Formats: sequence, C-alpha cells, structure tokens
Amino acid sequence: MRVLTFCLALLTGPVAAHEFWLEPTAYQVPADGSLTAQIVNGQQFGGLTLPYFPNRIQRYEVFAGDKDVPVDMRIGDVPGLNVPAAGPGLNVVIYESAVATVKYDDPAVFKRFVEHKDFASSFGDVLARHAERGLPESGFSEAYWRYCKTLIGVGDAAGSDTRRGMETEFVALTNPYTDDLTAGFRAQLFYGDAPRANVQVELYEKAPDGTVEVTKHRTDEQGVATLPVKSGYSYMIDSVVIREPSAEVTAQTGGVWETLWASLTFAAP
Repeated sequence: MRVLTFCLALLTGPVAAHEFWLEPTAYQVPADGSLTAQIVNGQQFGGLTLPYFPNRIQRYEVFAGDKDVPVDMRIGDVPGLNVPAAGPGLNVVIYESAVATVKYDDPAVFKRFVEHKDFASSFGDVLARHAERGLPESGFSEAYWRYCKTLIGVGDAAGSDTRRGMETEFVALTNPYTDDLTAGFRAQLFYGDAPRANVQVELYEKAPDGTVEVTKHRTDEQGVATLPVKSGYSYMIDSVVIREPSAEVTAQTGGVWETLWASLTFAAP
C-alpha cells in the first residue's frame, strides 16, 4: 500500500510535467514473442517506471495491421506492458492517459517550461496571455494528457503505422525495422485532424551504453519531421500542445492551462 500511495503522489506532483513514454524491453521480438515495456515518467529519456494503473488510462491498445487488441493486465503490474503480440509484423502500442494536474508554485518553473517547449511559435505569448487573463503568477494548476506510441517489430516487422484517433499524435511514416534509414526517420505530427506545421519536436537519442543526447527539430508545412538516427540506438520523439482549457476541464481539474503531450518511441536496428 505504501508503494501504491507513493507512486500516486508522484503522478500528481511536479514530476508529472516531465516527458512520459513507453520504453520496450526489446524493440524487436520473434514472431511468437511477447510485448513488454515500461511506462516511464522522467527527463532526458530516463526516469521513474510506473506500474499499470487502469484508472489512470483512457485507452491502451496494440495494433498489428487491421488487428486491434486492448491491453488488460492486473493493477500494479510492472512492467506496465506485458502482453502477447497482436500478430506478426509492426506492432503499434498506443497509450492515452486520463487527465492529471500539476501545480506551479514558482512562476520561474512555468516560464522555463513555456520557453523550453517553444509554445510561442504555435500559440503566441503564453506569459502575456496568462497576465491578460488575470491569472495569478503562482499557485495555479495545469491539466495535462499523455498520448504515447511505441513501435515494436514482431517477426519480420512488416507493416506501417497510421492514425489511431488520438487528439495529438505522431504517425511514423518510416518503419524503422524494415525501411532504409539512411535519409532519416520520418514522422508526421497531428493535432486533431490537422498536421502541426512548423512546430518543435524534441529527439531523445539513447546510445547502447545508455548515454542520452537531446536535439531539437521542426516539422515542415505538412507536419513532417525528418530525424537523423543511428544504427543500434533507441529514440523518443516528443511534442507538446498548450491551450486554454474548456470550462468543463477547468471545472473538473481546476487547471487554467491545458497541455497535450505526444510521444513516440522506436529503435534503429
């Protein structure tokens, strides 16, 4: 019980504003293999591994071609994904979180977040809008949602990714396990039904020895980011939407801002 309480406290505290992703134990498995991955909340492509808590998940599924299999495990299971593959080929795991909140007691923390995620290029001057709305400099809350994908190659790993209906979502245009990666890995970023053009995408590159390098990139006019990758490395890409919440979200959460985090993990064999 103490472990459960501790983990829930972490999920509602400041750590929750960090990146969030699915990190497979193996990005390529045999045709009869299982899919295992950690649910991770942290920074620099490393952090706290979280158990499976169904009450904190809106949607959790594995896709292989036209086959769609819901993820259903026992509460508290670690790793947070441990299920049979949906079938041979490219398996795409999606994870949509329930809404959660983070409180900003230090205005400098919110300012750094706004600058780090480059919200000005897609949303305008967040800090000016914060002041114009008459919001306090500290003691305010943000509501946030996570929209995660991971790509796991099963057997021959053949297949492709496609839209899965998440509110913000990366769609892999490259199958990293079967396609030529010489020209990079391509992914298209969506918000609603529209591509997110000219916005920041962070690329987290993890070397075989665990060393992580972070670089910033941008999507083009079609919302496509072309990202350099290296053989034997694993990757996470991340991009965040900020918006003013609806009256319903504010009433439910107390949040005066709302963020939607998209992430995608994969490896270059």
